[in-house]
Amino acid sequence: MLLFLDIDGTILPFGSSRPYPLYEGPEGPVAAGHPLLARADPGLGGRLAALGCVLVWATTWTTEDANDLLAPWLGLPPLPTVDWPDPPPDEEGVRHWKTRSLVEWAAGRPFVWVDDEIGAVDRAWVAAHHPAPALLHRVDHRYGLTDADFMVVREWLGGGSELL
Repeated sequence: MLLFLDIDGTILPFGSSRPYPLYEGPEGPVAAGHPLLARADPGLGGRLAALGCVLVWATTWTTEDANDLLAPWLGLPPLPTVDWPDPPPDEEGVRHWKTRSLVEWAAGRPFVWVDDEIGAVDRAWVAAHHPAPALLHRVDHRYGLTDADFMVVREWLGGGSELL
């Protein structure tokens, strides 16, 4: 099972009116090379790895930034990264630009996609164009991945086979 991971708004929360917690990572409260990393809970890495999925970066962050800066902060090994082609024109005009590429990258395999920009059109498009089970789970960008998000993903992995 693949688990496609967005970073901004999913691993790194944005938009809350309350102050962001600053986490202590292996390099202290502000990681070298990227001051926003301190917003990412280093404990997320272990929780993501415990899901038992093949983790894949599905982000606009470069492979180097995701794997050289964020992965060590989260205690993760380097992960494969989806390379984004220039997005083709979207006939519907509302489907997320990542959706088609993630379905192609999955190549018929089941997957979970966690992102803060997933919508109903993405779910419908995946249901119509992807033969395997897929969970497209929208994360609240203000908080990033929460216990509730992990619960949804764990429940779906444990027996869910429908597109949610």
